[in-house]
Amino acid sequence: MKNKIPKVSRKTGKTKDPNRYPKGWNRSKVARVIAHYENQTDEQAIAEDEAAYSIPAFTMMQVPKALVPQVQKLISKRAG
Repeated sequence: MKNKIPKVSRKTGKTKDPNRYPKGWNRSKVARVIAHYENQTDEQAIAEDEAAYSIPAFTMMQVPKALVPQVQKLISKRAG
């Protein structure tokens, strides 16, 4: 496997982040989300999961894995 040399910004001299993030996300936001879930107790995780099922504006449903890409496209189109 070939080691890639990280790119360095000419302006700041800092290593450029090779990752691509969705709009509104960056390395620090991802790190905060990871830290949140890694530091959660089992009880907190269960409470968070149960709370997700109690929001009346949303529905949780099982979708066969083969259909997930099509469902994601439909949701994307609907969301704009």
